[in-house]
Amino acid sequence: MNNKTHTLRYAIACMILAICTGCSWAQSTKNKNMKTTTPMVRISTNLGDIVVRLYDETPEHRDNFLKLAREGYYDSTLFHRVIKDFMIQGGDPDSKGAPAGKQLGSGGPGYTVPAEFVYPQYFHKRGVLSAARQADQVNPERRSSGSQFYIVWGKTYTEGELKQLAAQLDGQRGQQIFNGLAAQHRDSIQAMYQRGDQKGLMELQNRLAAETDKILKETQGFTFTPEQMEAYTTVGGTPFLDNQYTVFGEVVEGLDVVGKIQQVATGKADRPKEDVVMTVTVLE
Repeated sequence: MNNKTHTLRYAIACMILAICTGCSWAQSTKNKNMKTTTPMVRISTNLGDIVVRLYDETPEHRDNFLKLAREGYYDSTLFHRVIKDFMIQGGDPDSKGAPAGKQLGSGGPGYTVPAEFVYPQYFHKRGVLSAARQADQVNPERRSSGSQFYIVWGKTYTEGELKQLAAQLDGQRGQQIFNGLAAQHRDSIQAMYQRGDQKGLMELQNRLAAETDKILKETQGFTFTPEQMEAYTTVGGTPFLDNQYTVFGEVVEGLDVVGKIQQVATGKADRPKEDVVMTVTVLE
């Protein structure tokens, strides 16, 4: 069995596990009364203010974020996960008044938001706002957290580093394609697993592997656009996250504040030792 086949079989095994542990795929709520003209929000923190423009091209994420902000959902929450030269993450309601040392990062409003990839138009350059989510193994549809988000910091890359990264990402395409195909057969996988149909699972696995190989041969390999190359070599970012997490806004004021936050001292689970508290206000 070659490495590709082993990887694909591992992926379907992970999907079966996720299905049989009862993962929830709640639908996000929509607010049809939201404005649709480049809405802006202010994230006020004890280290300064950050103004973010939300993208109209990602309407479900935009409307959900505005709805929560207007409800005061984010007020008094923390940037609970901060990694220097990577990103700052917040939006966990459990972080409100959380005592020192409390494990954070699993809270939310009880629903997820469908992925809205607008790629390569929007990518993980420094300063973009993106939605956090669970890993592919339990979330093959890459649905976003209902409330948690992160702001990218990252680093700058050389053209050589980006070309090497592009080659690595291209090698991961097979896994991503297979996961997507397997997600379309979720009910069948669950039924076969419940009745112990190992032969049926193996036949489906082999068929999806063949479909994956066919798609790989018919589609162009991964490359960065000129816009991405320019941004990642001058401004910086996290290109390895592109087309995997929904990018739905960008910082237009206060990028220096993001820089301050990503440098704070952190402890266990990357939580800042001194709380970075936020209030989110919609700029009407």
